Amino acid sequence: MRRIRGAIVSYAEGSARALVEWWDAFWFTPADPTLLGVLRILTGLMLLYTHAVWGLVLPEFFGRGSWLSERLVRTLQEGGYAYSFWWLVPDDWIWPVYGLSMSVLALFTIGLWTRFTSVLALFVTISYAYRAQEATFGLDQINAMLTLYLAIGPSGQALSIDRWLAVRRGLATPEGPMTSAGANLALRLINVHMCVIYLFAGVSKLMGEAWWNGEAMWLAFANYEYQSLDMTWLAWHPWLVNLMTHITVIWELSFCALIWRPRLRPLVLAGAVVLHVGIGACLGMWTFGLIMLVGCASFLPAEGVRRLVDSIRRPRRRPRPASSPLPRPNAPIAYSSPRLDVLEPVLTCVVEEG
Repeated sequence: MRRIRGAIVSYAEGSARALVEWWDAFWFTPADPTLLGVLRILTGLMLLYTHAVWGLVLPEFFGRGSWLSERLVRTLQEGGYAYSFWWLVPDDWIWPVYGLSMSVLALFTIGLWTRFTSVLALFVTISYAYRAQEATFGLDQINAMLTLYLAIGPSGQALSIDRWLAVRRGLATPEGPMTSAGANLALRLINVHMCVIYLFAGVSKLMGEAWWNGEAMWLAFANYEYQSLDMTWLAWHPWLVNLMTHITVIWELSFCALIWRPRLRPLVLAGAVVLHVGIGACLGMWTFGLIMLVGCASFLPAEGVRRLVDSIRRPRRRPRPASSPLPRPNAPIAYSSPRLDVLEPVLTCVVEEG
């Protein structure tokens, strides 16, 4: 009995130790921050674009006479905490505050004072979203999610003005940024969040009858409100519509399991490209499709991204052939005698054939 109890205890201790080691390796193994820098640039560009669009109708959404009145928004947010600095901005200061917000997002994108500007960029993104709550969509939510994790990780350690200044001041080596556990933590947080998003997207689709009978994709393609590419020809190919519908659900449900398999990861990411480029091309939601692909890019191998960036920044140059000096006029030309040791095998074959 003691042997059985001892074996059970030993097995439990070994399993617990292995689980702790796996947990530590998953979250805190040092990773190259170059991929995090790429995600910062892409996310920053999307933030600049989306907030530039807000600027086209700034008073209508963020002024005191907004289409979404303060009373309406606060009623919708009742019972929760949803802070926005726009509640404190008078109408005369709308445009200066907007310009300051865009400056913060620009500094975050280029990676200047990133530790500070990343937090400010998150604050700006959340404030805009909570003030115009009824005018936000999935794009704004993914923007906020990516900005949050980029603020947690050292997203300014690579491909940034901060990195360039550190090298010039002798605070960093020019060969490349050091690996860090913080970079891996931020990437893993994005990875896990993307898995949760796709899992719940697939589960929610199972609650709709159109996703079971295969008509969901047709209902999206036939909706003229979103249609940017005429896909009504699919009405004559219902089997194709059904196939696309069911593959979409299967891909979303299996994403969180298959993406962690290195051999299957390229196939899963290729499916993400097809899905989100299709959303952009057929339904006109390019910004949402692109920002989802930015999130999926967090699954790319960090070392591979580092090598790709290095190859783009420092392309290999073919060595120029050494030019032989031309003989001087009236100078005797020296001819080297043939090496017999090189010609010996050839001469031997000739003699044997003769």
